[in-house]
Order: sequence, then C-alpha cells, then structure tokens
Amino acid sequence: MFRFVLLLCFMAGAFVLPSTAMAANTKAYAPENLGNLSYPERVRVIEKEYYEQSGGRDIPDDQLEFYLDSIESGWTFSRIKNDIATSLGGNQGGNQGGNWNGNWNPGNNWSPRYVICSSVNNRYQECRTPFRGRAAVTQQISKTRCQEGRNWGQRQDMIWVNQGCRARFGETSGGWDNGNDWGNSRITCESNNSQYRECRTNFRGPAQLYRRLSNNSCDAGRDWGSRSGYVWVRNGCRAEFYDSYGSNNGGGWGNNNYSVTCSSEGSNYKTCAWDARYGSPRLIQQLSRQSCISGRTWGYDSRGLWVSDGCRARFGPR
Repeated sequence: MFRFVLLLCFMAGAFVLPSTAMAANTKAYAPENLGNLSYPERVRVIEKEYYEQSGGRDIPDDQLEFYLDSIESGWTFSRIKNDIATSLGGNQGGNQGGNWNGNWNPGNNWSPRYVICSSVNNRYQECRTPFRGRAAVTQQISKTRCQEGRNWGQRQDMIWVNQGCRARFGETSGGWDNGNDWGNSRITCESNNSQYRECRTNFRGPAQLYRRLSNNSCDAGRDWGSRSGYVWVRNGCRAEFYDSYGSNNGGGWGNNNYSVTCSSEGSNYKTCAWDARYGSPRLIQQLSRQSCISGRTWGYDSRGLWVSDGCRARFGPR
C-alpha cells in the first residue's frame, strides 16, 4: 500500500512540474501583445524588463522610445525582451548596425516621431527633438506634473525639462520661423524681491518663455505675461523670453484677431470650441482671479480648448 501511494505521488509530480515550469517562464506583468495595454502600462512593462535584465539599471530614454514605436509596428513582448538581452550582451540590438549608448542601436530605418525627455533627480536636462516644429506633451510619464514654462520648455530643435518632469513630446501644428534670430530676440526679465516689474522689448509678436532662471515658478498668466512692447514678471520669476513672431503662420501683435474666451464656471471643467486651423492656442489675457496655468487649469488636446478650477481667460493663436 505504501509503495502504491508513493507511485501516485510520483505520477502527480510528473504532471505538476511541467506546468510549474511553464508558469515560471510566463510573467504576469507582461502580456505578449503589449498593444492591448495603455501607454503608462507599456512604459512600466518595458522599464521593469530592462531593470530586471540589467541588474537594476534604468533604460535609456531613446531605447524606450524605440520600443514604444515598435509596439505600434507589431513588436511583441518576447521580441522586446530578446532585443534588450541582445543589447545588454554587448551586441547592437534594435534594427541593426552601429553603436548607440554604448551597445544599442536602433538602425538606420527608424525615424522617431517623438522624444522622451527626463529630469533625473530633479536636474535640468536638454533633449534634441526629431522634428522641426513646436513640441507638446503627448504622454506624461513622471508623477510630477509637466507644465510648460514651469518645469519644461522649448526652443527650435530642443526641449528642456527640470524639477522631475519626464514626458513624451511630439510635434504640434505650426512651426518656428526659420528666419528667427534666437540670439538677438531674447531678453531677461527679473522680479526682484517678488515685486512686479515690466521689461521693454522690441518684439514684433507676443513673448514666449525661453528658459526659467529662478527657483520660483514662472507660470504664464500668473508670474509673467506680455503685451505689445513689454514683458512683465512678478512673484520672484526670473526668466529669458523670446519673440514668437513668425511661428505658426507668422502672426504678430494685431495680425490675427481670432480669439476665444473660455470660462470655468463654478470651478467646473469646461471645453470650448477652438479652430484647429490656428494650431495650439496660447493664453492672451487672464480674466479670472484664479490662476490660469497651462497643463493645470487650462490646456488644449483632442477634446479642444479646456479650462478648470475657476480659470477664465482669452486665448489666441501662437
């Protein structure tokens, strides 16, 4: 009887062990078809796989962007997993050829449409863009909210991030003026002791924030703004500003009368119709006591122009 029981146990083990081994090869956090996951989940899966294979290293932003693009082209989790192993093994990975970030190369056939830029340990970082036009946040990756003019900004062919912002950036409609002289069309304006100050400009169009220089925030409409011939700052904002004349169809002050006033009544979220032919809107004039901060209390996305939390303002073309 005892031998019979042992025989049954052995036979049961023979059936259990293969299924256990198969389960060990399957990762619960990573389905084979990553296209079924949301964007944040795709990032999480790829970062986790790279972290595990590399012994605790973070995946380079350009390699992460390549895999995100490749998912749209049909790459499965297994293919990404194998490509990570190839790159970490000292070979090229990617599509083929060359050397990228030490070991990994996406190959010559990859034409990125987006760029991921990361402020690691809250440090300032600049990233070159693969496009010529103006950039916008397409997906935020960091827990820290990325707000243009506060912890990220741009100039032609470049994006900067700071204070923990990490996001994926893509090109918006409307580009830079190719004839814009970036060196001669910038000014620095500083709010000393948090006082209101106006700085004269020779700009032909509305001012745009080029780079924040102060530790204090420089949020458009709250800490800085512009009108014809002037930039104003307050609340300790110190920053460089540039002339936006020529970007997005070359509109300057008074060249385009199109504007939309959008109001968050009772602090509720509201969308307002915006003519997409004018590209992305910019805040022209804040009309509410509540701050109108891009990405926080107003923005523009596939749903249109939106405001929230009591923001009421007039918006116009960039």
